[in-house]
Amino acid sequence: MDDRGGGGGGSFVAVRRISRGLDRGNACHSTSVEVVAGSAAWLGRGLSCVCVQRRDSDARPSFDLTAEQEESLQRLQNRIDVAYDSSVPEHQEALRALWNAAFPGEELRGLISEQWKEMGWQGKDPSTDFRGGGFISLENLLYFARNFPVCSVSLVNLSFRSVSVPTSLLFIPFEMKQIPVEAFSCYSGTGWKSFQDLLRKQEGDRALWEYPFAVAGVNITFMLIQMLDLEAVKPRTLVGATFLKFLAENESAFDLLYCITFKLMDHQWLAMHASYMDFNTVMKATRRQLERELLQEDIISLEDLPSYTLLTR
Repeated sequence: MDDRGGGGGGSFVAVRRISRGLDRGNACHSTSVEVVAGSAAWLGRGLSCVCVQRRDSDARPSFDLTAEQEESLQRLQNRIDVAYDSSVPEHQEALRALWNAAFPGEELRGLISEQWKEMGWQGKDPSTDFRGGGFISLENLLYFARNFPVCSVSLVNLSFRSVSVPTSLLFIPFEMKQIPVEAFSCYSGTGWKSFQDLLRKQEGDRALWEYPFAVAGVNITFMLIQMLDLEAVKPRTLVGATFLKFLAENESAFDLLYCITFKLMDHQWLAMHASYMDFNTVMKATRRQLERELLQEDIISLEDLPSYTLLTR
């Protein structure tokens, strides 16, 4: 096993709102029993990778795949196998791109910087948190930021450290108040109104102690890999087999499902009036809801999932 599932990573810091690796064959698989923690970096600190432990008595069927499904699964598994490596230029550029997408107009002082805590990483070096999900967890975050910028900013703002600002500008760092409207050209039509709503953080009754955005994102990547049984040569769950139908038709299906899951998780968080120590419970509820939606008979594509509307409303 590579170090994506290993320990390390320092102490976990919750976000207080004041004024505003996975090798195939791993023992964690998608069943409905025994929730266990994934990375030791998060163990016992209220924010655990939600996966489930395989029992020796498990006897699950495998599902036959079409040639297209086999090829798309192999490509996705190749992505999953890539560990984040801070010495690889491509990985460095992806991390910088994530910062620029999340904080347009704010200069990043370095790939190791205290600034990263503003996004909800555990420390000043995000690479220590990618051990739980690998490079694909960074790709998922970047896809989210580029394709659903309104939603991404909505969630990222939860990870900002509190600052003293007027009531009308709560939840944004001082630097972002200086960004001209032109910097947010991706918001068009009603999107600009959405940005204003996000700027004021009017969505939901937030907890005093919020989940850190970035680390939660890594957890979601890890959970989806387990839920969909993506480490297996062939899917052994109906949910996994159903997902591969979507993946064969849309190469970005995993990334899109990630975005849907992130918004669903935040929706569950608000509905459950959750706080920092409730994260594991919220993740389990999110997984159950997602499994139910994927197995509905009238779901032809991921865009048909009821929770997809959370991305577009």
